[in-house]
Amino acid sequence: MPEPHIPEPEAGGGDAAGPTEWTTGVGPAVGVGPWLDEHGTPLPDDPRYDPELLAEGDRRNVVDAYRYWRREAIVADLDTRRHAFHVAIENWAHDANIGTVVRTANAFLAAEVHIVGRRRWNRRGAMVTDRYQHLRHHPDVADLTRWARDEGLAVVAVDNTPGAVPVERIALPRRCVLVFGQEGPGVSADTQTAADLTVCIAQYGSTRSINAGVAAGIVMHAWVAQHADPSTAW
Repeated sequence: MPEPHIPEPEAGGGDAAGPTEWTTGVGPAVGVGPWLDEHGTPLPDDPRYDPELLAEGDRRNVVDAYRYWRREAIVADLDTRRHAFHVAIENWAHDANIGTVVRTANAFLAAEVHIVGRRRWNRRGAMVTDRYQHLRHHPDVADLTRWARDEGLAVVAVDNTPGAVPVERIALPRRCVLVFGQEGPGVSADTQTAADLTVCIAQYGSTRSINAGVAAGIVMHAWVAQHADPSTAW
């Protein structure tokens, strides 16, 4: 199996602070300051720590357990705990929801996020969480499906099409890839044909659909509620 791709920062971005990593001067500062200021003890020699963060402080959007850690060390630790579900989202016209899906996949510790269609996507909504999330690109649904079959993953389409089973009433496969379509048209006909299972989200109001980013969060949480161990959450 090829190694999953960890995206490099976008050009000009480097490891500079992202949209949720700043200090405004109003209210408490985000994160922690320099190690000496915070702890008053000699700098640790643990290789997981980043010397620059130890010296200058860590204002990144990470949980406290990862303060001062190198990005590579955080990814390596996450890799020991990732869940068995994958997330795929179709990207035929630069869908603006992809960043939100990536951010949510990071929060629920998905194994990987798969972008199907166009390679480029707007990372702003990811709020720099794509630095810690494995991403894989597929040119089309057929390529995603072949990969899923090779990995022994069930393909679960998420759409409110006729015949879809409410996610509230079904046990989701533990090893699966949850496939979401674009805002508006939903999942493509190719995905509907390839899917082993299609689930929908129960709705009770007047709108016929839910925002794709919101739908992804609901279904990912349904998987977590069924298969994850709450005691391992932060």
